[in-house]
Amino acid sequence: MTSGIRFDAVSVAYGGTTVLDRLDLTVEPGEVMALLGPSGSGKTTALRAVAGFVRPASGRVLIGDRDVTHLPPYKRGIGMVVQQYALFPHLRVDANVAFGLKAQKVSKEEIPARVAEALEMTGMASYAHRYPRELSGGQQQRVAIARALAIRPGVLLLDEPLSALDAQLRSGMLAELARLHRELPDVSILYVTHDQIEALTLADRIAVMDKARLQDCGTPQDLYRRPRTEFTASFVGNANLLPVTVTPDGVTLGDTRLSVATDGIAPGAAATLCVRPHLIGLGEGPNALRGRITEVQWRGSTHRLYVETAGRRVKADVRELRDTPPLGTEVTLNFAPEDAVLLGSGVGDG
Repeated sequence: MTSGIRFDAVSVAYGGTTVLDRLDLTVEPGEVMALLGPSGSGKTTALRAVAGFVRPASGRVLIGDRDVTHLPPYKRGIGMVVQQYALFPHLRVDANVAFGLKAQKVSKEEIPARVAEALEMTGMASYAHRYPRELSGGQQQRVAIARALAIRPGVLLLDEPLSALDAQLRSGMLAELARLHRELPDVSILYVTHDQIEALTLADRIAVMDKARLQDCGTPQDLYRRPRTEFTASFVGNANLLPVTVTPDGVTLGDTRLSVATDGIAPGAAATLCVRPHLIGLGEGPNALRGRITEVQWRGSTHRLYVETAGRRVKADVRELRDTPPLGTEVTLNFAPEDAVLLGSGVGDG
């Protein structure tokens, strides 16, 4: 099967409302692309356009070099896994996995070997004769993935595949999906999620969606460390977004002068300073921010401090404190100049 996906100015509308607006995006052969965004951002619609479950109002969808915009789903050569697994309750595991092969009219002689291969790949070979009701949620999801892989697709679509699992199972399945990706280097994977940890863990690149449009696209490291927009900064990870004024040698936050790279933004311009909470230290240091504690949250290995400074609330994730400071305590926070990113004109919410 061919791999790689290309959205060529794809728009989708329901009842006159645009739910996907002129999406241009390419998923390279063998790449894992995560579509990340809040509910209603257009990410699931984009995946369904690739699957053939929605018809674009305009634009084209290509898989490899084939224009599949008007092809029915069963002719697209894709595998798909959804959040509710969609297993047939009256069929055993092996029969569920064989279903797509039969639909593709694979020879009866070949089907058992293909089913065994897919179950072995997902660690479910010993469960072949069980029914879905006899499996845990994580095991059912593995069967759904095995069914999708059995047809040897060039493209694998994953629509919130882990959202129905508890935190421990989700962590285990993330590791399994990463392993499968290493074992299937030629398969292009489009992974829809609203969970930033899943996207950061699995994806080669992340496409950030909001309000039916593509807002940003890049590697997880680039989007996290050097976001280009406030939306990306706030949705990919957690961020302090502070309104500042650019000066010739840095920025000012209220009356506090801070040393950061201005990236060519003209002095006097309004901008937004982005600093991740875990990069903010407690105590004296470069770029000191003085304020008072308004809230403390214990998070196991860390405490999150909320500190009011220059009329803004700054979040700092510091190593677990032996003695929790009382609210109202005056403290000093600091961050290194290289750990801050200056975004273009706009005001964050802190």
